[in-house]
Amino acid sequence: MRYEFICAEKAIHSVKLMCEVLAVSRSGYYAWKARPASRRAQEDEQLLLEVRKVYVKHRGRYGSPRVCREIRKGPLQPGRHRIARLMRENGIVARPKKRYRVTTQSGHGLSTAKNLLDRKFAIAELNTVWAADITYLDTLEGWLYLAVVIDLASRRVVGWSTRDSLETELPLEALRTALETRGPPALHHSDRGAQYAASSYQTLLDDHGIEQSMSRPGNCWDNAPVESFFSTLKLEVPELQRSSTKQSARQLVFDYIEAYYNPQRMHSTLGYMTPQEYELAA
Repeated sequence: MRYEFICAEKAIHSVKLMCEVLAVSRSGYYAWKARPASRRAQEDEQLLLEVRKVYVKHRGRYGSPRVCREIRKGPLQPGRHRIARLMRENGIVARPKKRYRVTTQSGHGLSTAKNLLDRKFAIAELNTVWAADITYLDTLEGWLYLAVVIDLASRRVVGWSTRDSLETELPLEALRTALETRGPPALHHSDRGAQYAASSYQTLLDDHGIEQSMSRPGNCWDNAPVESFFSTLKLEVPELQRSSTKQSARQLVFDYIEAYYNPQRMHSTLGYMTPQEYELAA
């Protein structure tokens, strides 16, 4: 351990001084350094290289569990704790999540639906339950609003839209896209926001024979999968925190959902498969 300390600190302190302080000989230190690295150390170096590749590929979005799963897709089969140790020792950390902030405006007086989903988020069959919500994106040109529809079985974003206002057309556009590409599910869940309680939205659901479910007032956990998606989006695309233009924000959302989240990002709830992989397997 003393030789390892000297090797790590030699750029700051002289080898001679450290050998004297630690009561070891310089000849002993240089003899230790000349020895070939142990097999374990060599494997760690190779693993660290793979860790850095995965970390860069996913732009710092992955912690040790997902990094480990990604590496295991190849010939190397490391343990998760070993990957966690290498990441910790080399200062490789995923971006921390931010705290949830309530944005839903539910004091509108419109008719609402019961919470039929009741937090039963583990859906086995594709295209049976969708969850929807809206979030705010800050830009130098003002707010941009994003609405998404997610298939709870695969956690795939099956419809999304962006607009400059919170009018009902925003989530309607996302819902129409989902319906066009997937066909109707049995159940649609959302919060109690005015957009989802609007007659035009409820009519579109009724026209396709879709039953509506809504979260309880002020309870974000009743729609946790979509809230989690928004949290992940803003965490993993830090450029969205303050985009220069609304168009650049739209492009960032498109790139993330269509090129990364659906086809590439692993989900722990899916056994570390991507939404696309899960649907192909199903």
